[in-house]
Amino acid sequence: MAFGATAPFIGLFGTVWGIMNSFANIATMQSASLAIVAPGIAEALLATALGLFAAIPAVMIFNKFARDINGFVGALDNFTAEMIANVSRQIDEAN
Repeated sequence: MAFGATAPFIGLFGTVWGIMNSFANIATMQSASLAIVAPGIAEALLATALGLFAAIPAVMIFNKFARDINGFVGALDNFTAEMIANVSRQIDEAN
C-alpha cells in the first residue's frame, strides 16, 4: 500500500475538519473571537503537520526502495541477456 501518497490527503482532511469545527463554534457562540476560533485552527494545523510528518519519510523510503528494485531488475535483465547469448553460442558451436 502507498500510505505515503495518501497521508497528505488525510492531513488535509484533518485541516478541513478543524476549520469546519471553528466555523461551527463561531456559529454556536455567535462570536468570532480568537478564543473561539483558535482551538479548531490549532487542530487543523496539527492534523496537517501529522499528515506531512507521516508522508515525507514514507515517500522518501518508497522512492529508495523503488530505485533499489529497479537497479536489481536491470541487473537481472543484463544477466538474462548474457545467459541467453552464452547458451545460444554454445548451441551454435555444438552444431
